[in-house]
Amino acid sequence: MNYIETSSQNLVLDYYKESCPLLEEIVRYVVKTKVLREPRVAAQLLRLHFHDCFVQGCDGSVLLDSNGGIVSEKGAKPNKNSLRGFEDIDDIKAAVEKACPWTVSCADIVAIAARDSVVLRGGPSWEVWLGRKDSLTASFDGANNFIPTPNLSLDDLIANFKQQGLDTKDLVALSGSHTMGVARCVSFRQRIYDAGFQENIYERFSTFQETLSSICPRSGNDNVLTPLDYSTPTFFDNHYYENLAESKGLLHSDNVLVLEDESGEIQQRVWAYASNREFFFDSFTSSMIKMGNINVLTGEKGEIRKNCRFVNA
Repeated sequence: MNYIETSSQNLVLDYYKESCPLLEEIVRYVVKTKVLREPRVAAQLLRLHFHDCFVQGCDGSVLLDSNGGIVSEKGAKPNKNSLRGFEDIDDIKAAVEKACPWTVSCADIVAIAARDSVVLRGGPSWEVWLGRKDSLTASFDGANNFIPTPNLSLDDLIANFKQQGLDTKDLVALSGSHTMGVARCVSFRQRIYDAGFQENIYERFSTFQETLSSICPRSGNDNVLTPLDYSTPTFFDNHYYENLAESKGLLHSDNVLVLEDESGEIQQRVWAYASNREFFFDSFTSSMIKMGNINVLTGEKGEIRKNCRFVNA
């Protein structure tokens, strides 16, 4: 077996080779069925992996419902009425349990589903290192404190990623996940009506600003959805960075990668990804593998949940 060092023990390639040999085929089939029916599912499953890993590590804690002493992360501000894909993970888990009962963790299923979602929308593939166990707890406060929000400054984003052991290269590469998916009006309203944005857009991109303001007025329409990448919203490509190069990123936290980078190092990486899709793909896969190893539970730590929404009795 091949191993990768993590902050605790080891994750393994082909971890389920003997115990659940058809695991990846099962996950891929269910994800493909769902994404073909509704392409937005791909972005939802990818985002679910991010939100899991940034709170307590990649341990499936984001999947837990409130029960007993557990307060679900689903009700935290970054997740409430926003994070999706829970029913899809339930369906994948059910299919896996039918083939390999009490064998595969929910945390590993989330990691595999995220990879397959990217591939199915035209993005790169990567080897998912496995062997994560599921947590016995959730962290409502952690979800409120550690998941990056749409209005963060560049310095705050850098500090946020550093807490997770991720550097600025990871920040820029992983931000590319915004090449798929949508955001609610309440998430990008500040971006539209910020004075500096208005001045910049008025001079160069008045049509873009007018479009956004018609979708998201100063009040109301909080839950109206807009694509994060207006050019190819359901495909995984490098158009997100092309948008940033034109100051047409949807979220404030997207555009600060260019507008607030005094050193120019981050800007250069944005330009490089905008002009070279394969360079972005290579960087993204490396950062996804790195993120997928944050504070994993392995060995005797954690458990294999039978139902991803509840710890075992």
